[in-house]
Amino acid sequence: MKIAISGAGVAGPTLAYWLHRCGHEPTLIERAPHFRAGGYLIDFWGVGYRVAQRMGVEPAIREAGYRLESLRSVGPDGRALASMKVSEFRRAARGELISVARGDLAAIIYASIEDQVEAIFDDSITAIDQNPGGVTLTFARTQPQQFDMLVGADGLHSNVRQLEFTADGSVERYLGCLVAAAVVEGYRPRDELVYMTYGRPGRSVSRFSLRGDRTLFLFVFRSDPCSDPGDLDARKELLWREFGDAGWECKQILTTLEDVDDLYFDVVSQIRMDRWSQGRVALIGDAAACVSLLAGEGTGLAMTAAYVLAGELHCAQGDHHRAFLAYESRMRPFIEDKQGVAKKLLPVFATKTEFGLRIRHLVMRAMNFGPIFDLVASGTLRDDFELPDYSM
Repeated sequence: MKIAISGAGVAGPTLAYWLHRCGHEPTLIERAPHFRAGGYLIDFWGVGYRVAQRMGVEPAIREAGYRLESLRSVGPDGRALASMKVSEFRRAARGELISVARGDLAAIIYASIEDQVEAIFDDSITAIDQNPGGVTLTFARTQPQQFDMLVGADGLHSNVRQLEFTADGSVERYLGCLVAAAVVEGYRPRDELVYMTYGRPGRSVSRFSLRGDRTLFLFVFRSDPCSDPGDLDARKELLWREFGDAGWECKQILTTLEDVDDLYFDVVSQIRMDRWSQGRVALIGDAAACVSLLAGEGTGLAMTAAYVLAGELHCAQGDHHRAFLAYESRMRPFIEDKQGVAKKLLPVFATKTEFGLRIRHLVMRAMNFGPIFDLVASGTLRDDFELPDYSM
């Protein structure tokens, strides 16, 4: 079948890989003019890690990633208030844990299919027409094309979801936070393989030293309303209002960001839908059921959804109705459980009170002891999901 995939992030190229392996003809459609690497750092583990192993890309991901040694929370003067060894997390994940830039992971997956799968960059779908023979897509730039199926793998703000399912935003559940991230060169100080974080009530800023003398900054803060302030200057101004007087290195970091022309900014939200497919159109990953960055596993879940959808299409011998139902039946309970966990983790990223920050530091220190770690956190690193073997 000819299958259009909107989105060339992580979910889209993963789906294209498995569809191509099954003999289908996937076409990736990406709004950005070119593939972008980098981005904010994610912890890659769990069932998505096993999908990467089956794709043969695990070695490349490990080479591109980082083996963090510790998480360190500091006070306004830079003094360490709490530190937690990552080795306990790695042990619980049986060694299958690596921290990697989300865009770098996507680039590795895309490289595995780049010469085999058609990709249309710098374009987007403007209309979807389902008909007895398939799906006709109208594009902003390219001439209309006919496909047998369309899969929206285009993220939290899915264009396919807005065109075919709902355009009123009713399926988005805002969790009360905004997030921003940027990468700069030459920042000092550097703390190699240590994830540094500084928290004030309702706000946190983190930094991590990347290869090539680069540093990643991540800001998370509570905000109402839940809107993006707009252009680059407005985003920087908002960060100054939220973090300019917060202490630690915040003024230095914000001053450094004055020269950047690429500042990631988004809401922290979940997507909750009654159904993930309609006719010949289906959604996967964040487009269908974003768990939010608070879950720490959204990328792996997107890869799992892509693998399962391709596998169910393989089992159904191309019967998309049966495949879509089987895919959703298998994935929905697992994803909804992860969404519930993510909401509970909100206080970790944006703790509301000074007392809450002290409790968080106490918990971080206690987690260095194996028995306490196993009691509190080890279960979160074990996915209650049996990855099917579709023999693809």
